Amino acid sequence: MNTASELPLAGLRVLELAAVLAGPQVGQFLAELGAEVLKLEAPAGDVTRTWRTPAEDPATTVTAYFSSANWGKRSQSIDLTTEAGRAALLQLTTRADIVLTSYKPGDAEKLGADYATLSAQNPRLIYGHITGYGPHETRAGYDAVLQAETGFMHLNAAGPGHAPQKMPVALIDLLTAHQLKEGLLTALYRRERTGQGALVEVSLLASALASLANQAATYLVTGHDPRPMGSGHPSIVPYGTVYTARDGTRLLLAVGSDRQFQQLCTVLQRPAWAADERFRRNPSRVAHRQELEALLAGRIAEVDGSELLAALEALAVPAGAVRTVGEALTHPLAQPMLLPAVPGFPYQGLRTVAFRSPAWPVAGQLIAPPPLSGKVES
Repeated sequence: MNTASELPLAGLRVLELAAVLAGPQVGQFLAELGAEVLKLEAPAGDVTRTWRTPAEDPATTVTAYFSSANWGKRSQSIDLTTEAGRAALLQLTTRADIVLTSYKPGDAEKLGADYATLSAQNPRLIYGHITGYGPHETRAGYDAVLQAETGFMHLNAAGPGHAPQKMPVALIDLLTAHQLKEGLLTALYRRERTGQGALVEVSLLASALASLANQAATYLVTGHDPRPMGSGHPSIVPYGTVYTARDGTRLLLAVGSDRQFQQLCTVLQRPAWAADERFRRNPSRVAHRQELEALLAGRIAEVDGSELLAALEALAVPAGAVRTVGEALTHPLAQPMLLPAVPGFPYQGLRTVAFRSPAWPVAGQLIAPPPLSGKVES
């Protein structure tokens, strides 16, 4: 039987002073890989313990939002505004490998929870610090605001003239969590070689900008601001547009090559489209986007969606049905990503670790449910 000691980060000790989503996501990631994560909450608790949807039990301290980032941890209340609280943190730091924080610049120093103070207690300490705009900007960072300020909301509009749209998850928080994970793993590797700890800083702003990818490159190369296109792709057609089939199935095409487009036309029984000079090559399809998408919308509305998707899959043409969150999570292929319900917490969770290796087990029954509030969970 698999045991926690077989997980790759078994024995690693983590103190989590971060709250909300980005930092706690990193904490759960480390816990899933075997680390001992102690979540140190201010007396009022992590604010996400109060973020409920109308369908949730108003009495619970483990809200759906809180549970999205806090599996596998123990919790302890600590008041860093008191001398006793700061002394307790210093004592915990002597045995810690990693500290996770998300303070505004200057706040950690006021609480005695900054890197200089804690690393003086433990030179091997790796200290991960999340800010909104960098270590010298005191402005607090909020995911929705960063989505607006870094171009994501602009690009996510349905098209020119349409209102900018926020992503339906805290995308910038999650991108920042990934950046911090990479930084911490880099620091751990460096510590193995040098014995030295490190300060690892990441901001929501830098994480968002680093993730603009081809949209940023478009501006930097051409000098032209990318236009909002809904779910369409600026340089590939048909790619991202949603069509509705005769049976009501909503489906998306991601046709990235001319060969795939030819196969799509064959399945749709419209081979002439593949020979049409307007559509034969991808650059021409981009130039004639509206004409082609109108033709596709009309033809797909005439066929059965499930049959079309099956035929495209058989020819390896990228396409998929538009699913709800519930449909996505109950799909057979999604089941390995779910954490099982356990005694005391009768709800499943979602893993943050998506990679696998035969060299170590996957945390299943090995991981504890999200911690209750106001007590040390053992």
